[in-house]
Amino acid sequence: MPPTPVTKPPSAPPINCKLLLIGNSSVGKSSLLLRFSDEQWLPEDESSATIGVDFRVSAFVCEANDPRPTDRRIGPQIGSEGPESEAEHMVYDVSSRESFDALPRWYSELETYVSPSVVKIVVGNKVDKEFSRQVPTAEGQAFATRMNSLFIEASAKTAVGVKDAFQEVVERILDTPELWAPVTPDKLGKKTSSGGMPGSIDLNGRGKEEDEYSGCAC
Repeated sequence: MPPTPVTKPPSAPPINCKLLLIGNSSVGKSSLLLRFSDEQWLPEDESSATIGVDFRVSAFVCEANDPRPTDRRIGPQIGSEGPESEAEHMVYDVSSRESFDALPRWYSELETYVSPSVVKIVVGNKVDKEFSRQVPTAEGQAFATRMNSLFIEASAKTAVGVKDAFQEVVERILDTPELWAPVTPDKLGKKTSSGGMPGSIDLNGRGKEEDEYSGCAC
């Protein structure tokens, strides 16, 4: 008799996660995004500030906590009423004291517009500029601890820490079902503050032109 074919159980549907990057202009938000999604980096003289929103999609399988594939849609924040997200990366430039000192304002905006359960991480970018560093690692870590956020230092130029900055966040999202669980019947009809349904991800939100403070530069 021919061997009985083995039937594999149906794979779970992917979890869609939206990750937004916020921070002062020129801290390297789009560069982090490009390095992570496309493994590329553009020198500063070949890049320009991002006006509006720049989304990229990356597929990822997280086996640490959940075997389901995760589609991550990531992009810089646009204005103070950006689309809903499951995680927020607060980015500063380790060689710019001004960008680090602006983080409390960014955190205040997060408290106003996002869910308390959203995963937050503070990212000190441009560690390749060690000789011009103005923000010690310990100071960045201390701020993240006070804000109950994850912390990592990275370099979009050398790729150091970039993958970890996104992978750890996705793992935390998978550990927080209320951020991605499907809408249940009892939630139908209950609108979120942005007009979407609870548990949904609106990818059609209109971008707002950023001002100098919230601009995103590669």
